[in-house]
Amino acid sequence: MEIQDIYSRFLECGGLTTDSRKCGLGLMFLALKGERFDGNRFVKAALEMGCSYAVMDDAGLYDAADSRMILVDDTLKTLQLLAAHHRRVLGTPVIGITGTNGKTTTKELCNAVMSSTFRTLCTSGNLNNSIGVPLTVLGMDRTHEYAIIEMGASHPGDIDELVRISQPDYGLITNVGMAHLLGFGSFEGVKKTKGELYDWLRAHGGTAFLNMADANLVGMAQGLPVIGYGQDAADGCQVEGRLLGCRPYMEFEWRYRNGAWHTVKTSLIGAYNLNNALAAISVGMRFGVSEADASKAIEEYVPSNNRSQLTVTDHNRLVVDAYNANPSSMRAALENFGLMEADSKVLILGDMRELGDSSAQAHHDILSMVLAGGFESVYLVGGEFASAFRAMGCAAGNVMLFDNVEQLQEQLQANPVEGRTILVKGSNSTRLTTLLPLL
Repeated sequence: MEIQDIYSRFLECGGLTTDSRKCGLGLMFLALKGERFDGNRFVKAALEMGCSYAVMDDAGLYDAADSRMILVDDTLKTLQLLAAHHRRVLGTPVIGITGTNGKTTTKELCNAVMSSTFRTLCTSGNLNNSIGVPLTVLGMDRTHEYAIIEMGASHPGDIDELVRISQPDYGLITNVGMAHLLGFGSFEGVKKTKGELYDWLRAHGGTAFLNMADANLVGMAQGLPVIGYGQDAADGCQVEGRLLGCRPYMEFEWRYRNGAWHTVKTSLIGAYNLNNALAAISVGMRFGVSEADASKAIEEYVPSNNRSQLTVTDHNRLVVDAYNANPSSMRAALENFGLMEADSKVLILGDMRELGDSSAQAHHDILSMVLAGGFESVYLVGGEFASAFRAMGCAAGNVMLFDNVEQLQEQLQANPVEGRTILVKGSNSTRLTTLLPLL
């Protein structure tokens, strides 16, 4: 069946689901396969639950007599082609966002600013991969005035695949840093893959929102029409910003085209969020959001999902940034934590994953920064930090090593930490968020 024919059936439905637990009357079920599941096995159940159609790629389970079953060669590829076709039919302006650090926060801030004035569609949570992006695109309807699509990558070609689905008119790369080097191979591999967003824009007459103070991004964006933003009067900025402080929440001021300055008090932890906020304001200014509404949207945004959150518990103050970690984000978090006003600072750090051959040196460099920081206590979780610590020949001192988060849980249960300000930072796979109930 041609994609146009599948699309016509999609339009008959009230939506599309890939989750057999969320099937219902009038939906289209698309049976995806993974290492541990096969949606084809649930096609009959989905139809019995009221789905109007089921798209599948297992010929052995296909019943040609049931017109509700749609057999295709590859359901994931069909999902992506269906989304790309939907994007072309609607023509809704799309803003694509990627980057090594800060892309989810920037996406959320952009949506906060834009939704103050327009009806927007925005990537939900972290649905930024080869499945999440097409599902987001298929959630667009004719009432949406703009779509803000986050795109993640861990291997070369990932962004190229996602831009062909989402077809952005505008693009924003927050930054490029050393992350997922196991997949990218090198920092140049990171730049090339993230730059696939710029490549799409160049080929299709798009425009980039560009941090003019970031030399890597400026170099990558050569030949592109750009809308510039940045800190401290960087050349070519339409939106200029200055940090006023982090006590502990970030406060900054900004102006548009050398106009009046606006002061914004945020609920964001970390000076590194200034560029994210300026990017969102830059997007808003391009599409006509008022300066007052943009400032208000940034002020009212409250982070979630363990990204730059300050939490006050019955026992401690926690700075939780445990969704992900790489050398650049870890360094920024440590620098910001060092500037926070607090008497007793404690670090709980988990390994930075997927760094390949650069892992040992990266953990060594971060550990050197930690040991020079004068923190009261340091808890390190994972073999990479442990290896770096032992290789440096350091005395244990105030540093405690744990092979895994379960060992640290036992330590905290036996020896509770109270009255401290604690930074919790590590790759999501180290599961540091499971410690939060003990803190």
